[in-house]
Amino acid sequence: MRLYFWATVITLGGFLFGYQTGVVSGALLFVREDFDLGSVAQGAVVSVLLLGAAVGALAAGRLADRLGRRPTMLAIAMIFALGSLLAAFAPDFWLLLAARLILGLAVGASSSLCPVYLSELAPAEIRGRLVTANQVTMTLGILVSYVVDLALSGSGNWRAMFGAGFVVAVLMVLGLFAVPESPAWLAGRGREDRARKVLAGTTDPDTVERTLDDYRKDEQDDSGEQASARELLRSSTVRPIVLVGLVLAALQQFAGINALLYYAPTIMESTGLDASNALIYSIIIGAINLIMTVIATALTDRAGRRTLLLISLSGMLVASVPLGWSFLGLSGQSHSVVALISMLVYIAAFGLGLGPVFWLVNSEIYPPFARAQAAALATMVNWLANFAVNQAFLPLAGLIGQGWTFWVFGAVCLVGLIFVAKYVPETRGRSPQQIEDDLRERVGATT
Repeated sequence: MRLYFWATVITLGGFLFGYQTGVVSGALLFVREDFDLGSVAQGAVVSVLLLGAAVGALAAGRLADRLGRRPTMLAIAMIFALGSLLAAFAPDFWLLLAARLILGLAVGASSSLCPVYLSELAPAEIRGRLVTANQVTMTLGILVSYVVDLALSGSGNWRAMFGAGFVVAVLMVLGLFAVPESPAWLAGRGREDRARKVLAGTTDPDTVERTLDDYRKDEQDDSGEQASARELLRSSTVRPIVLVGLVLAALQQFAGINALLYYAPTIMESTGLDASNALIYSIIIGAINLIMTVIATALTDRAGRRTLLLISLSGMLVASVPLGWSFLGLSGQSHSVVALISMLVYIAAFGLGLGPVFWLVNSEIYPPFARAQAAALATMVNWLANFAVNQAFLPLAGLIGQGWTFWVFGAVCLVGLIFVAKYVPETRGRSPQQIEDDLRERVGATT
């Protein structure tokens, strides 16, 4: 029970990640009127969070290695609280922009550190469920943000929309005082007695000693040094492993999921449904994403991570074909039906695998001494790719057409499918050393 309580507290970071990325979609409808914002300013309110997230993701790795996972998570929760208050009480556009930047730092840091923290606390046999639970709470946070936006849309109270995140942030701060430090971090600092005590609360004595032995072996391989991002990329032994994580991070975004979600209300409108309230359609999309992520959580420790990634990318690839075709070769009701079904299948396939499983694999594949920094580097790449896709989608669609743009995303899925099949190892139920050995063999890294 203690482990599940710890996981619940940590995954509040995932909830806030989802809430703060989703809430702006509804709040912006009213912010733009109060502050008289043009299209550029509105785009800045949205995109500044993505840039802040890229910075926060990379910074979190260094801080988590130096200070520990728990103190860094406490700082992240406090930044969430501060950013929520600043956004709620912002008197003008510039302070709101600053608040969104601050929230971006917390979003990026939590997206990087929460999976790592959970991965290091959880026994191997349930690691998939606990780490993927963070993705569930993230999608739940998005869905709740849409519901809050809809509930407050009548009054137009965008300040309350942003401010609601403060309550969750405070709960997270309080809860973290009851969560222990990561045993991997403790063992890496020579505090084996404390690490053993934490592990004893999550697994049996034999597994505790085996886990500590793995930590000792990794510490010997590392010679006690903590690697920076630059050092990781220069290391002949670690670089190939890190590159696998970076490719997965970019792939998750370049597959076009956020661009597709951005365009979803327009596609739904083309089906003949009433598009006067796009928030309702956002709730439907958020619900599908949440349901599929919950299913993925149940399957990660059964079907395996690699299997779910392959199924997910295959489903997204298949769905992209009729989605693009519907814009190029169909019209009228046929276009509407095919586009809508294809879009929903695409989102469902993403939610089953590439969405949640990337974060899980990104918390598992690296050696313990490099895990926080390498995961942070991959998370930064993920947020930068997110920003790039969101900025490029509309110009690309205008240049080559919407149908061809969706086929470009399909081509990315095909490349990703080949990459996962060749280079990504199965991590289900395996120790960090077993995962590392398999991955080194796949990428041809020297030992």
